[in-house]
Amino acid sequence: MPSLAHSLLRPLQWSERALDAVIAPVVFTAMAALIGVITLQILSRVLFTAVGWTEEVARFLLVWITFLAGTLAFRRGRHIAVTFVVDALTALPRRLARIVALLVALSFLLALVMIGWEYMQVQSFQKSASLRVSMTWIYAVIPLSAAIMAWYALVDIATLALSGDAASPSDNEEAP
Repeated sequence: MPSLAHSLLRPLQWSERALDAVIAPVVFTAMAALIGVITLQILSRVLFTAVGWTEEVARFLLVWITFLAGTLAFRRGRHIAVTFVVDALTALPRRLARIVALLVALSFLLALVMIGWEYMQVQSFQKSASLRVSMTWIYAVIPLSAAIMAWYALVDIATLALSGDAASPSDNEEAP
């Protein structure tokens, strides 16, 4: 059974790592761009006339960074959690409690995908003030990041159910 579970989990865990390999550099690049845009904004205000679009770009970058970095934190089990009760349980009840918690998170994330998609559609007619970009692109990060986190939750549920491993997602991460 362990080899069957391992063969079933391998592609799921590979997909998690692949998503991470895409999202992490995007977040890093967006952070570097945010620093550059804010620096330009400060310098332009001090040295000459303010560049108008910098405030809007900084705000949009911050929104995207927040949501996408949230997916990375979710995968690593780094969101705020009170685990002292679960940690005190024996192996099987601990695993079941984690599965239940992930199912609750999954239901919330799926609702967020649907609500985020609807909100994105409702705001599609609106354009940003200075860049004139459709707000659909700005709000698209809500259902996108919720769908990614929902996928991570599904993989974690499958891992806990099939492998019997009660380790938290962050226990399986390599040190940076």
